[in-house]
Amino acid sequence: MKIEEAYNEWAGSYDISPNSTRDLEAQAIRATIPPGPYAEVIELGCGTGKNTEWLATQAGHLTAVDLSNEMMERARLKLPHSHINFQPADITQPWFFASRPVDLLVCSLVLEHIEHLEAVFAQARQALRVGGLFYVGELHPSKQYQGSKARFERTGGSVCELESHVHHVSDYIEAAHQHGLRCVRLHEWFDTPDRTGTPRIISFLFQRAE
Repeated sequence: MKIEEAYNEWAGSYDISPNSTRDLEAQAIRATIPPGPYAEVIELGCGTGKNTEWLATQAGHLTAVDLSNEMMERARLKLPHSHINFQPADITQPWFFASRPVDLLVCSLVLEHIEHLEAVFAQARQALRVGGLFYVGELHPSKQYQGSKARFERTGGSVCELESHVHHVSDYIEAAHQHGLRCVRLHEWFDTPDRTGTPRIISFLFQRAE
C-alpha cells in the first residue's frame, strides 16, 4: 500500500492505539531541541499533531506539512491556531512551503518511508538559515534490522505494514555532511530506564554551517 493511502487509513486510530515508537519519539524531540522561541519553524510529517501542539508553543510561525490529508485534518481540528499553517506536501518534491529562512526544521518518524535521504537533506539545507537547527527522530536502525517497521491493525484485525527503508546511522551523518549540516547531538532512546536491550529511537540534531 502507498504511504499516503496507509496513513489516510491509519488516521482514525493513530492517536488511540498503543504505539511505543510514537510515544518515545515524542519524549525524544522535547528533550533534544533547545527551548525556543524560534521565529520560523517547519514540521515535516505533522501527522495528527502529536508534536505540533508542543512545537506551536516554541514557534512564532509554524508550517506543518504532511503527505496524508486525513492525518493533517485531525491535527488542524485539534489546533486551530492562527500562527500554524498546515500544508499538504510530498517532501521528496521541491519544498514550495519553505518560502522564508527557517530557524528550526523538524522531521519525526518520516525518513524510514523515504528511500533516498539526499534530496531531503539538500532541501533542508536550503530551507535553513545559517545556524538553523534540523531535528530528525526515527525508528532506530537496530530495530529495523530485527524486522520492526511502522504497522497498524485494521478494522477486522488484519495488520497493515507500511513500506519502509533501512537507513544506517552513517547514512544520516553522511547525508548531512554532504549538504553542509553538522551533527551537534546524537542520542539513542530505550524502552526502559536501565537502557537494556535494543534502542527504539535514534535522534539527531543537525545545524547548518556557514
